[in-house]
Amino acid sequence: MIEFSMNEQVGQLAVKFPQIRQTLEKLGIDYCCGGKLSLREAIENLGLSTEDVIKDLQAAIKNSDDRQKYRNWSTESLTELTGHIEEKHHSCMKEQLPRLERLLDKTLNAHKEKLGQMLTELKEVYAALKSEIELHLAKEEQILFPFISQIENFQQNQTDKPELHCGSVENPIGQMEYEHDNAGKALDKMRQVTLNYKVPEDACNTFKALYDGLKALEADLHEHIHLENNILFPRAIELEKNI
Repeated sequence: MIEFSMNEQVGQLAVKFPQIRQTLEKLGIDYCCGGKLSLREAIENLGLSTEDVIKDLQAAIKNSDDRQKYRNWSTESLTELTGHIEEKHHSCMKEQLPRLERLLDKTLNAHKEKLGQMLTELKEVYAALKSEIELHLAKEEQILFPFISQIENFQQNQTDKPELHCGSVENPIGQMEYEHDNAGKALDKMRQVTLNYKVPEDACNTFKALYDGLKALEADLHEHIHLENNILFPRAIELEKNI
């Protein structure tokens, strides 16, 4: 049986045991933006039972399909990791952000008489999130990710020593982490506004699709931020220091 250290950071546990990420999601334990909290702190903050949480995490590992392959990104090249993030998570955002905006507009138009105030607030939070994510993706693709690849290539004696106009890689990483925190707050606010995406009894199919899409967007962002905050960024900073 896997033993979990209560003092280990939640984010690092999610790196070590990727099978538990879905369970952490269900428990409401933030392993991405709040990944620096210890497991003990995360449990106490939510008022959960330590014994029940540990049992759930152990069951997640025990019941995971042995045939399912969880790629260990902590040992893969940083260039492969950034490529994976762009291919899977950036592509998801670029496809789903405008789609959900359209669904939100349609839902607001159809339900503005009874739920106009709630949906208007949701639209405001979502619009700010969408705008920041779109700029965030561009900065990663155009500045941060290429520089990380250059650091790695230099470390492997393949290129000249890279130079970044803003100095150390820690500077853009700090900005990305700040924006991750903003995204996490926006996701929390949307859950608060929608009462955890509780679908009204008279909700139309568009309304249901909107809430399903927002929940899927949240899950994808959590994994996206986890890969960056807990794996990519610490490894990039360490690699730069070594060169």
